[in-house]
Amino acid sequence: MIDYSKLSNAVTNGEWKKTPELTQELLSAGAKPEDVISKALQAGMEVVGEKYSSGEFFLPDMLRASRAMNVAMEALKPLVEDAKIAKLGRVVLATVKNDMHDIGKNIVCSFMRGVGFEVIDLGCNVSEDKFVETVKNENPDIVGLSALLTTTMYEIGTVIKKLEAEGLRGQVKVMAGGAPVTERFALQMGADAYAKDGGEAVRIAKRLVGR
Repeated sequence: MIDYSKLSNAVTNGEWKKTPELTQELLSAGAKPEDVISKALQAGMEVVGEKYSSGEFFLPDMLRASRAMNVAMEALKPLVEDAKIAKLGRVVLATVKNDMHDIGKNIVCSFMRGVGFEVIDLGCNVSEDKFVETVKNENPDIVGLSALLTTTMYEIGTVIKKLEAEGLRGQVKVMAGGAPVTERFALQMGADAYAKDGGEAVRIAKRLVGR
């Protein structure tokens, strides 16, 4: 039986110098690339998300874990192209119009990718029209809206209303978050869910896609 725990723990602990070697050891033992990703890399990032949400881990811990996962993925890249890696779902993430802050959004992107979501990162200062265009073209399961200013948080509602007007609201779930955003506000704006951080965003995203 193949033991994925060493690589999983190395990812969780941000031991990026170890992860390429541990990845190769698993492959030499007969592990499939898709299993290395799901049972080691993604499993390790799941733990990071939980520790980040509980306050046990902080931003530097998350960044080290993300690096550890990424260097392991580099070792897998030649094999992954031939393997059918199951994705949990497709997520569009962006910071809303007139808001140039992207640290929180970037953290959520890292967590989402780390556990197996396909992420389309639109960046920051994204208009409602761009969200609509992306939903039409990319057919995501979830749209994630980030607002880091009290002056931009109402753009969450603007985007959702635009999706409704274009007849797209029914085909996507909407998550919202950001420093000034509360769960009550997000739901009032018409979002399906609110997430306070990357770890919680992953758990909620899985629930929204039925995983």
